[in-house]
Amino acid sequence: MNFRKGRHREDPEINLIPFIDVLLVILIFLMVSTTYSKFTELQITLPTADAQKQEEKPFELNVTVDAKGNYTINNEPVSFRDVAGFAQSMKAAVDKGGQPGKSPVVIVNADQFAMHQMVINVMEAARIAGYDKLTFAAQTSAGK
Repeated sequence: MNFRKGRHREDPEINLIPFIDVLLVILIFLMVSTTYSKFTELQITLPTADAQKQEEKPFELNVTVDAKGNYTINNEPVSFRDVAGFAQSMKAAVDKGGQPGKSPVVIVNADQFAMHQMVINVMEAARIAGYDKLTFAAQTSAGK
């Protein structure tokens, strides 16, 4: 143990003056080197949207072909001798639907047991009638 009286340690001293000097030099540098502009806001071109009139739903011509060889147009039975006659029946159904002169969407609903030639007849009739929009759907026979 050391009991001699000696120098007492002094409390550490924190000198803030050099720190303040450095901060003032940095502040002066920033003030001198910074450029200021007079723009108060950014000029941004925002996107715009224009609502267009929705197109009318096209007239649909539903042609059903069943496994027994029967054709219907818009749920009305159709009988014909040849494909040209069926094309005339399709045109008459379009005129009856109030859309004369417009090309409808021909929806072919074919039974899964219908012969392929029957669907080909519908496609050929639509071509003869001048209807180029065809859609196909398949359905199962009831009770089979």
